[in-house]
Amino acid sequence: MSANRSYYVNRRDFLLSASALGALGAIAPSLLTAGAARAAEGGDVLNGSHWGVFKATVKDGRWVGIDAWEGDPHPSPQLPGVLDSVYSPTRIKYPMVRRAFLEKGAGAAVEERGNGDFVRVSWEQAMDLVVSELKRVNETYGPEGIFAGSYGWKSSGKLHNCQSLLRRALNVGLKGAFVNSTGDYSTAASQVIMPHVMGTLEVYEQQTALPVVVESTDVLVFWGADPIKTNQIGWTVADHDTYPYMEEFKKTGKKVICIDPVRTQTAKFFDAEWITVRPQTDVALMLGIAHTLYAEELHDAEFLENYTVGFDQFVPYLTGESDGTPKSAEWASEICGVPADKIKELAKLFQSNRTMLSSGWSLQRQHHGEQAHWMLVTLASMLGQIGLPGGGFGLSYHYANGGAPSANSPVLAGITDGGAAVEGAAWLTQAGAASIPVARIVDMLENPGGDFNFNGKAQKYPAVKMAYWVGGNPFSHHQDRNRMVKAWQKFETVIVQDFQWTASARFADIVLPATTAYERNDIENVGDYSLKAVLAMKKVIDPVFEARNDFDIFSEIADKLGAGDAFTEGKDEMGWLKEFYSAAEQQGAAKNIDVPDFDTFWEKGILTFEIPEEAKQYVRYGDYREDPLLEPLGTPSGKIEIFSRNIEKMGYEDCPAHPTWMEPIERTGTPDAKFPMHVDAAHPEYRLHSQLCGTKLRDEYMVAGREPCLINAKDAEARGIADGDVVRVFNDRGQLLAGAIVTEDVAPGVVRVFEGGWYSPVEGGKPGSLDAYGDVNNLTVDIGTSSLAQGNCGHTAIADVEKYTETPPEVTAFDGPKAE
Repeated sequence: MSANRSYYVNRRDFLLSASALGALGAIAPSLLTAGAARAAEGGDVLNGSHWGVFKATVKDGRWVGIDAWEGDPHPSPQLPGVLDSVYSPTRIKYPMVRRAFLEKGAGAAVEERGNGDFVRVSWEQAMDLVVSELKRVNETYGPEGIFAGSYGWKSSGKLHNCQSLLRRALNVGLKGAFVNSTGDYSTAASQVIMPHVMGTLEVYEQQTALPVVVESTDVLVFWGADPIKTNQIGWTVADHDTYPYMEEFKKTGKKVICIDPVRTQTAKFFDAEWITVRPQTDVALMLGIAHTLYAEELHDAEFLENYTVGFDQFVPYLTGESDGTPKSAEWASEICGVPADKIKELAKLFQSNRTMLSSGWSLQRQHHGEQAHWMLVTLASMLGQIGLPGGGFGLSYHYANGGAPSANSPVLAGITDGGAAVEGAAWLTQAGAASIPVARIVDMLENPGGDFNFNGKAQKYPAVKMAYWVGGNPFSHHQDRNRMVKAWQKFETVIVQDFQWTASARFADIVLPATTAYERNDIENVGDYSLKAVLAMKKVIDPVFEARNDFDIFSEIADKLGAGDAFTEGKDEMGWLKEFYSAAEQQGAAKNIDVPDFDTFWEKGILTFEIPEEAKQYVRYGDYREDPLLEPLGTPSGKIEIFSRNIEKMGYEDCPAHPTWMEPIERTGTPDAKFPMHVDAAHPEYRLHSQLCGTKLRDEYMVAGREPCLINAKDAEARGIADGDVVRVFNDRGQLLAGAIVTEDVAPGVVRVFEGGWYSPVEGGKPGSLDAYGDVNNLTVDIGTSSLAQGNCGHTAIADVEKYTETPPEVTAFDGPKAE
């Protein structure tokens, strides 16, 4: 493939075929060959996305081609889907209202949500309905009546952050009378447990810089992480700066181990040692390694004494003194399926080499997920390498190119939600009258006024009657779809504002068509961790059909609520962008870096910044290791807490005061398991969660017109399943159809169905309906990880698989309802 070739809509020979790009997982021998920077061919508009910076070619007002920015070291092969999302048949063209709601009002025929019966209305009528409902619910039910805790991977950009704009409109227009959500689906368990253990959020913070890893790490362990796949995307605009360092590490020939039930793209790229572990048993495996270290006196007692607290209270559990069960390699092997000799070998290998334990977040998206990263930290502490170059642990090497060295650059501000926002991630906000853990929305609907625990506090669920959802797709990312379908009927009114007919839009009463990030102007940093550039996200084309910008929609809502001036503060789109940039100019002056005036920047389109040498030598917790007294951690003790007295005081039976193996609500390998197969709901290869599922990228991975289901050859043979067959994956929560891929890359007893496939029920709105396309959350468990974090359990699911012998039903998820 030519390195200079553009991506074009006509797809005469679609560039993302597995043969052309190797589907990332088969890239060899070099990442940089497949990901070489492409020179623009006629690209005339610069913009950006979660998949990176790109140049767009526009002809006669239509966007026809997309090229990666020449500064991208490894462009994502998903870029054509970015273009296609604008013109996809899934595009929401006009304001639409569910017929029963329009004719009979709020709460009418809620059991019919999801059946696609919508009526086209004018923007004026739609906005009047929206504002009328906001006022009605607020006046009737008070400040807890409206749920505006919208969550999801909203578009890149500092101004058109639809979730902040929604909360801003309700903060200024309804004086904060709404229910919000706390945390996220990605890291809910870890972002609550890690402050108790390490004194910091940990999961969204810079890692030991990858140049240090290349130089100093002897054994690189990816534990439930697949950075070759997942680093394609970023929360801001992806930089892809980790890929050259991955290439460098590969060239060193040093040891790479992937612990995972699937042979990942990362394992293939590095030709890593693949250790298959029974899903949901990683804590047991870690305990077996820890027991070996302790029993053979290989642990670093000096580090434990000087930098941690509570190891002496953990040891009786580890040795079995407290419960009669030593957590030996043999004990662990019975649970996790890894041979005891291999567990002991890992302990000695980790201890005798500079080892980096790089964990994915999948480990904590399970029942009792808090224990996984707590135990990983404990294991790293026993190895005694935390704070040493190339050693310790990392929780974000797989996310948004964590570990890419940070530039000396300004950090852009963004529009606020008008409430008291927590510093850090945009989704961690305390605005609103009440808040629930983000993944407990169905519990809230089922139990208004009910009690729940969260991080040491006893709280009550609000009695919510209305939802306004923007920037996300809960009918993709939430678990136990059929339970959710039924609970959704508790809402009297549901408003969804989006640019595609997601399942969430189909389950709404009022649907508002928003623009994509490519039909408006914005500004954004490039690189979540590198912050290597500031990008002018210039409008590529005018809005298609009747789509409107989120800022304009919420400005009008705020105005109709009597707070238009408070919302806009007298600034239009470009006025806000200039204000954000002005703050960057001030930072530049303070940092003695050149930041030109706004007009010069906007004309140029992108500003890049130098990465200082000290950033390339950053070692996480290096300062703490050098002087724990002057550089204490943010925990009560100032040290790593292997035993937490704060958690002990909470008294939660499902989250003890030190890392503990606890059986999940269901898993394979137990005598009482209802179903024989674990469902591995991993991140997809050709989309960001559910984003880009509604584009032609599906052509690159669908099997028999459905989501792929990866199954081991032995399991397939036992069920009479052949490659390409339509299969039914089912348990007592739900059922879905998928297309079989028979492979040795999945361990026996595991099937992989990627999360983010669009929900396409055969009978729309009916709980229990067969899903024709393959939304894996038909199968997953919807419970909190524990009383501590109340995170989601998206990786807790067992099921069975069978060949589907009937005529497969039509997939309807990707055609929008007809406008009447």
